[in-house]
Amino acid sequence: MRLETLHADITTLAVDALVNAANETLLGGAGVDGAIHRAAGPGLLAECRRIPEVAPGVRCPTGEARITGGHRLLARHVIHTVGPVWRGGGHDEDALLARCYQACLALAEDHGLRSIAFPAISCGAYGFPPQRAVPLAVDSVRRWNARRLDRVIFCAFDAHMLRLYREALGCG
Repeated sequence: MRLETLHADITTLAVDALVNAANETLLGGAGVDGAIHRAAGPGLLAECRRIPEVAPGVRCPTGEARITGGHRLLARHVIHTVGPVWRGGGHDEDALLARCYQACLALAEDHGLRSIAFPAISCGAYGFPPQRAVPLAVDSVRRWNARRLDRVIFCAFDAHMLRLYREALGCG
């Protein structure tokens, strides 16, 4: 499995699946979540609405993942995951974030996908410190025993994140 990083708009990537750093409703939001919903078009929202709630207003609990079609995206699928809100590091944030990556990889493998692109889950509005989240993300993916996946992209939204990913991957 090849790991790489790109400084790009994740919505423009031609991969089997891109990961959406979503909220529990899966109905769109700010940041990458809003960008993916806008780029995918109204079909994505309609499909997300059909995902059953597991609790009132919750279609995907923190640390889990759900898969939908990519609709207007170049990606064939969107894998939605809900990262933890940073609360100082003493509330299982690291374990929950690692579970997000594992849940996304498991869904990708279960659906026979070969390539996946991740944003920096929880590093935006959810406040997870990037210098802590990036090495955890890279380590979680490296530990995955890939059966089908052969390409994983960590998509950086700015130069600072790109540098953090390159350092974690040992290439810069």
